[in-house]
Amino acid sequence: MSVSTRPATSTANPLAPLAPEEIRRTTEILRAERQIDQGLRFVTVTLHEPPKREVLDHGRGDGPTPERAAFVILYDRRHQQTVEAVVSLDRGVVASWEVIDDVQPSVMLEEFFSAEEITRSDPRWQEAMRKRGVTDFSLAMIDPWAAGYDIDDPTGRRLLRPLTFVRSREDDNGYARPVEGLVVLLDMDKMEVIDVRDHGVVPLPSKAGNYAPELMFDGDNRPAFTRLREDVKPLEITQPEGPSFTVDGHEVSWQKWRLRVGYTPREGLVLHQVGYEDRGRLRPVLYRASLSEMYIPYGDPAPTHRIKNVFDEGEYGVGVLLNPLTLGCDCLGEIFYFDVTANDQEGRPVTIPNAICMHEEDHGIAWKHTDFRTEKAEVRRARRLVISCIATVGNYEYGFFWYLYTDGTLQFEVKLTGVLSTGALADGEEPRHGVVVAPGLYGPHHQHFFNVRLDMQVDGDRNSVYEVDAAAVPPGPDNPYGNAWVTKKTPLSRESEARRLIDPLVARVWYVVNPNEVNELGQPTGYKLMPGENVLPLQQEGSQAFARAQFAYKHLWVTRYDPRENYAAGDYPNQHGSPGGLLEYQKADRPLENEDLVVWYSFGAHHVVRPEDWPVMPVTTIGFSLKPVGFFDGNPALDTPRSAACHTGNGQVGHGDGHPAPTPEVAQ
Repeated sequence: MSVSTRPATSTANPLAPLAPEEIRRTTEILRAERQIDQGLRFVTVTLHEPPKREVLDHGRGDGPTPERAAFVILYDRRHQQTVEAVVSLDRGVVASWEVIDDVQPSVMLEEFFSAEEITRSDPRWQEAMRKRGVTDFSLAMIDPWAAGYDIDDPTGRRLLRPLTFVRSREDDNGYARPVEGLVVLLDMDKMEVIDVRDHGVVPLPSKAGNYAPELMFDGDNRPAFTRLREDVKPLEITQPEGPSFTVDGHEVSWQKWRLRVGYTPREGLVLHQVGYEDRGRLRPVLYRASLSEMYIPYGDPAPTHRIKNVFDEGEYGVGVLLNPLTLGCDCLGEIFYFDVTANDQEGRPVTIPNAICMHEEDHGIAWKHTDFRTEKAEVRRARRLVISCIATVGNYEYGFFWYLYTDGTLQFEVKLTGVLSTGALADGEEPRHGVVVAPGLYGPHHQHFFNVRLDMQVDGDRNSVYEVDAAAVPPGPDNPYGNAWVTKKTPLSRESEARRLIDPLVARVWYVVNPNEVNELGQPTGYKLMPGENVLPLQQEGSQAFARAQFAYKHLWVTRYDPRENYAAGDYPNQHGSPGGLLEYQKADRPLENEDLVVWYSFGAHHVVRPEDWPVMPVTTIGFSLKPVGFFDGNPALDTPRSAACHTGNGQVGHGDGHPAPTPEVAQ
């Protein structure tokens, strides 16, 4: 049976996430030095990452240990102010304290729950519910959607727009019964309802939408099948000698990969200092990799749905919404778990156990060739290291998966599942901006956009980026037979040139190369970003999406490294009406060739709902890959050992006793 282990708390490395005792100490220092009262709320407490140069120098033994510090975002509800503070844990002092004007920090967990109670107690909301035949208000399920940005909203207030659903009992799927047309506006500073707008009664859908076995076969919720499958046999994954990876605190070694697993309350899982050991030398690939933003705009102009355009990271914080993962359910095999620690609004540490899962997977054939003349075959099986976490953001689940492969490839994948945010329909009505999934119930059209920030470090700090397209050679002397094509490499020389779109018709990829390092063939060493499935926003100029989420309107952005530039939509997208982030970062139009670069990749999932997406959605995946291109002198997986189970022609590769044959030496 698989086992799970947890790492010991370790802050020996300057990039290790804050430990619980460090969060406690941060709060104590702030309370002692700034006389913080109950009106000041702790939004996030996270590591204040040291300057990159200090971290790299320290790692090489060329510099002192960087100062250990915490970065804190606070919200002063009484004065409606956002504060950024840096607390030195080494010196025990508040190193900086700055009021940030005209911004709203992310929605806090305590606001999630208080929004529900505030809404339930409002007489206007109660009257709207009675019009729909609902008198037991305890069954109302209220989702606190971020307010977005409207010029009609009161200014200077901290706002939420809850949407209402109705359960038939405590554990019922409330999304089966949306309260269509009812929109509430809350002031979270005063903890009161500002406005209730009822756009007309639409009957609650009558059919349940449950998915738990104990509820599925009950009453009118009976599905097309009448019982669970009985022909599913056990599937066990065992590693009798244990996993191939080792963990020291947050440092991971697997095969030839070396990296550090990190965490922030906003981004969730972060990878630091990803490198590959090649012939005894650790070669860097990425300094830092993280999800920098998520944006989900809905394409339905109805009153209840037009407000649905949310920055799930910048307005909520993915890291505080991570699930405690369960062995054999979320992760299968020989699992290693990392606990993570966030904070509550009093500044106390809150630990999420088993929040990050790490394990190995077999991934089919890595490479194979059969010499048909001799009937001898060589085949190797691929293996990958999986580092993952899952966040529940209201109705949706998002799984975030980093894969590291034995051939030097990295892959990032988002798995989307959970429950639709639904709408109700009058009898006989067909939705124009969605798809019916049950009687009187529809799923609106919507899209999910993600941006991953890749602080590149391919063989060192100085990199360049090329856009690479395939191009047919025009007919003529250079193409006498009409079959010739070439690759065109275009440098992205300045930030103004580095806002690019995918083009699968020319097999477009982007090379990130180190012009100062070459392989044995004289080619610059590099990695290429390979797009996967993608889309652009359909929201036009004048929409909230166009005003606030410009990062999603281009697929690739490149900026010169600046430690203050971390989020594709800016530091504070909550209630912000202008496109911060990448559009602002690139205004300087800095040169990009042979510089310290950050690559930002945006990718989108286009969701036209299907009946099969109800009552809970099958997983769909989207993402991209980073593949070595000239980084190695040949196939880096050539030294993968043979498997005892493999055969070559008429003879066995393995010994008759089941042990693999000795691995031949591979020329390096």
